[in-house]
Amino acid sequence: MLKVEGLRVHYKTKRGMLKAVDDVSFSLEKGKILALVGESGCGKTTVALSLVQLLPPAARILGGKITLFEDNLLTKTESQMRDIRWKKISLVFQGSLNSLNPVLTVRQQITEAISAHDRVGKEELDSHVQRLFKGVGLDPSRAKNFPHEFSGGMKQRAMIAMALACDPQIVIADEPTTALDVIVQYQILELMRSLRDYLQLSMILITHDLQVVAELCDEVVIMYAGKVVESGDVYGIFENPQHPYTRALLRAVPKMEGAKTELRFVPGSVPDLTRLVPACRFHSRCPYGRRACEDVEPKMEQSGPNHFVACHFWKEIENS
Repeated sequence: MLKVEGLRVHYKTKRGMLKAVDDVSFSLEKGKILALVGESGCGKTTVALSLVQLLPPAARILGGKITLFEDNLLTKTESQMRDIRWKKISLVFQGSLNSLNPVLTVRQQITEAISAHDRVGKEELDSHVQRLFKGVGLDPSRAKNFPHEFSGGMKQRAMIAMALACDPQIVIADEPTTALDVIVQYQILELMRSLRDYLQLSMILITHDLQVVAELCDEVVIMYAGKVVESGDVYGIFENPQHPYTRALLRAVPKMEGAKTELRFVPGSVPDLTRLVPACRFHSRCPYGRRACEDVEPKMEQSGPNHFVACHFWKEIENS
């Protein structure tokens, strides 16, 4: 349904061009949930905004291809993209708890998206909003409330309802459980799973929470400093991580069962994305780093069925 090939996005800054996304590729199949995972600043949100062409003015897409149902989105005009957004692909924005307009009712904000694409009468609009509210577990009578009358979990459900307003086939959710307590997080994840199963939606989940990925997703793309370092199905990644960064992320997740172990952190810091050199971007923080890692950027290799990794020494690391 969706294929991203060699996407490159740079930001113009006072210190020079910042390579936020560099040669990112992945694909999304119908009815699947794909996770984009990585620490803050690795380029996940930039990828999401590129897919719907909502990048800030300082951003430049310098290369690549985004194919949605065999159409290259990077060749579309803004007018054409307005027809595609919400109808074919929609986005639940990061920080969606603050994305609702405080002076408009939730109903007004949902119907605005619908009316922008279809001529629909008031009765049909009301009926559609009621169905959306029921679908995301909200009382339809609350549709005329203002956002401040909703709890955090209700606002998140309302944002998901808005994303579904025009029956898209792909939904991108950018950190959908941020700032929610554990119980509400679980409810939102169960909602997304049920929507996927019932509506056969395809989803892209952007997160840094590996426990959420293990619970919900089918495939995983691990990003570091604007690059994809490992990708594959969720079981392969979690059972047999092959990139040192993926291993480090998994070791930093607290385990609720078994013997107590010391949490490990990843030493060092992310490289300056305005001053990159041809090298492995993780080499300064990698316990397996060697001279070759400082001189040559690793290419993505297939290491197994639906499993890809960008590391010079993944075979040795796998057996260590």
